[in-house]
Amino acid sequence: MYNRINILAMIAGISTLILIVVSIFVPWWQLAVGSPAIASVGVSPVNLNLDLLGNVFTIPIIYALNIASALTLAAGGIVMLIYSVKPNQTYSNKLLGFGYKKPLYAVILFIISMFALSYLVQRFSGFAFPLLGSSSLSLPQGMAPDGVNISVAVSAGFGWPFYFAIVVAGLCVAARLYHPKVKVNTTLPLQPPQQ
Repeated sequence: MYNRINILAMIAGISTLILIVVSIFVPWWQLAVGSPAIASVGVSPVNLNLDLLGNVFTIPIIYALNIASALTLAAGGIVMLIYSVKPNQTYSNKLLGFGYKKPLYAVILFIISMFALSYLVQRFSGFAFPLLGSSSLSLPQGMAPDGVNISVAVSAGFGWPFYFAIVVAGLCVAARLYHPKVKVNTTLPLQPPQQ
């Protein structure tokens, strides 16, 4: 039997596993309040860092969701690696269908959640923090005592792991699109060339 390797799927699977490890230590998006920072938030699908005045906070439900996300991404990466070396097996379509979607869903859900978080915070608290760039955050008029204007510098930005995640998702989609070129038709026997 003729065995091919889907090199794009192999690169995508390895990149997915690297993305998980990197995302544990380097956030996809970071918000810093104050200069120097009195509070900071680092967010990725596999980790959430909340730091207020040097104290690190952990929210158990978010921690559980981060672990579930890391395990899901790891399963997707491992499945992509298995598929990449056996793209002609009968189960290869199912493996590919499972594996290539995980990084793509992680990126899409992360972007949606960041916009939703920004909207909800602004809607319910009145604070408008930037998703990208710097601004000055002021207390709303109703929260400031005796009309005092209190403001603090806020900076936010996407880190390089976010852009790496976009590349990984693109590699996974490319591996899916490349699948028909790698898959050999095993139902028909190969015919010798005719003269």
